[in-house]
Amino acid sequence: MPDTVESPSSQQLDELARRAEAAARNAYAPYSNFFVGAAILLDSGEIVSGCNVENASYRLTTCAEQTAIASAVLQFGPKIRILAVAVQNLNQSACQPCGACRQTIAEFAAPEAVILFPSQSGPTQCTLADLLPATFHLTR
Repeated sequence: MPDTVESPSSQQLDELARRAEAAARNAYAPYSNFFVGAAILLDSGEIVSGCNVENASYRLTTCAEQTAIASAVLQFGPKIRILAVAVQNLNQSACQPCGACRQTIAEFAAPEAVILFPSQSGPTQCTLADLLPATFHLTR
C-alpha cells in the first residue's frame, strides 16, 4: 500500500456524493427504513457504488460501503486502492461509516483517504485516520 495518496479534486468529491445518494435510492431497507448509499473513488479514477442490503437477521445486513468495496474488487481485482469514500442516506441523518466499514476501507486505503459523510452539523469531510486512528493490519 502506498504511503500517501493523491488528493481527489472537489469535482470528483461532488460526483462521489451524487453517486452515493443515487445508490441510496436502491437500498433494501424494509426493517430500518434507513436507506444508505456509498461511492468509492479508486486510484484509477473509477467510481464504484453500493447500497445497504438488510436482512431480517440484522447482523447479516450488508453496509453500503462494504457493498461498494466488494463490487470494486469484483470489477477490478484485489489490488484496488481507494482514494475517497462518500456515504449518503435518504433519511437526512448523520451517517458515518460504522466500525466494520472503517476497517474494511482501511484494507484498501491509505490513512489519508478522504471520507465524506453527513453529520449532525452537515456534510463532513475527514481522513480515514481521523475515523480509525488504530487500524488492524497484518504484515504480508
